[in-house]
Amino acid sequence: MTPKEKFKKKIIPELKKQFGLKNDLEVPRIEKVVLNVGLGKSLKDANFLDNVESTLMRITGQKPIKTKAKKSISNFKIRKGMVIGLKVTLRGQRMYDFLEKLVNVVLPRVRDFRGLTAKAIDQGGNLNIGIKEHLAFPEIKADEIEKLHGLEIAVVTTAKSREEGRALLVAFGFPFKE
Repeated sequence: MTPKEKFKKKIIPELKKQFGLKNDLEVPRIEKVVLNVGLGKSLKDANFLDNVESTLMRITGQKPIKTKAKKSISNFKIRKGMVIGLKVTLRGQRMYDFLEKLVNVVLPRVRDFRGLTAKAIDQGGNLNIGIKEHLAFPEIKADEIEKLHGLEIAVVTTAKSREEGRALLVAFGFPFKE
């Protein structure tokens, strides 16, 4: 059963019952997943930018967008218009496939992982995870890597509260600490 079918057949009725909702469209759902990599100290290294772009492409199956600085900051040696990061927004089937891979493969492979904390969910029910090493993804081979980088994953939901967001994410199989 695909994650989308699981959502329609199991998760929607479960959440309707749990929160006393009458309509299927009231049930919180996952809107999009955004992966973000900040270049940090490696801003000047064009080779590193290409490596990060190729790893994000392998992980998501989609070409990342280069994010540019909105204004100059002299302390960080950043000029307006300079590339300071890369991001990918996943929606639809790619999003569901990525979530399934994240929950079942990537999170268990993260070093010293003991579950997600409830503090990772904001007031709007969105989940934000930071991964220090991108090696946890199965598409990345350890011997091909010159420099490690981390990435941030934001799972954006339509939930109205932290409780609704947590219930939705738990139903999808996200491992939370008790």
